[in-house]
Amino acid sequence: MATEFEEFHAELRSVAGDLLAKDRSVEWPVLVDAGWTGLEVPDEFGGAGATFAETAVICEEIGRAASANSYLGSAVLAVGILKALQPNAIRDELLCGIASGTVRAAAAVGSLDFVADAEGADRLLVVTHDSDGTPVVVASAGLAVTPRPVVDETRRLASVSTDGIETTGALRFDGDPEAAVRRLHDRAAVAVACDSLGLSEAMLSATVSYAKVRHQFGRPIGSFQAVKHACADMSVKISVARQLVVAAVDAVAQDRPDVDVAAAMAKSYATGTAVDIVGKAMQLHGGIGYTWESGIHVYLKRAVLNRSLFGSPAEHRSQLTKRYV
Repeated sequence: MATEFEEFHAELRSVAGDLLAKDRSVEWPVLVDAGWTGLEVPDEFGGAGATFAETAVICEEIGRAASANSYLGSAVLAVGILKALQPNAIRDELLCGIASGTVRAAAAVGSLDFVADAEGADRLLVVTHDSDGTPVVVASAGLAVTPRPVVDETRRLASVSTDGIETTGALRFDGDPEAAVRRLHDRAAVAVACDSLGLSEAMLSATVSYAKVRHQFGRPIGSFQAVKHACADMSVKISVARQLVVAAVDAVAQDRPDVDVAAAMAKSYATGTAVDIVGKAMQLHGGIGYTWESGIHVYLKRAVLNRSLFGSPAEHRSQLTKRYV
């Protein structure tokens, strides 16, 4: 999110917001037509040759709209894995396929119990280990996938069985494999933090708008001191979250040595704060905030799942404390 790209990011954010506002559920062809699936795919493979900074903008807008789509599994995680691999024919073919939309991939970069967008994916990229214990990636089209219903209905998660998986001919990481896997985890955590930042801002905006039109005792509830303070607290928390997320996105995009610290700080704060903010938004909406018609429950469930995906706040803070031991 460098300063020189602020205008481009603002335009990208505006276009993404308009597209996602039309329909909360966005199918794969729409993502392809928008050019989002190939944002980080290099030019020579039909992509836009952009960086994670641009991907982060889309992640934030997807969170703002609480959109149901397969962007996280394919364009964020799968492309991230493929770009970390040594050049080879399979990698190049998959990058071309994702950019053109002919291949929808999913990636297991951590637990095999909750893999984002694995159901219906054409190819699954699984980070595993070879006989020597070295991290490698297996690209398969025949692994057993079992849908895993979760509290957030805007996400599609599934468990992946690796029974009988062969590491012969597995794809190798470019450089230190262990470091590459850690960077993939950081990338995933920051992507979810961006999503939580977007949904937090959406809930603040909705709450402020509601406080202006909802009247009690002959005046808008937004004029009451308690409501003002609550909205101000939400705004301050979002400002802190944005600073941490911006720093983490920049660290991932530039592959900085401190990316693990930046990612842990952003993921722990942004996702934890999002749950608090949506809860406060529901409370300030009063009785209507607890109804299905308000739609706040959609954001609350998404925020709760984001808090757990790719490491809970407690887990990330535990990693941060190791710096001082």
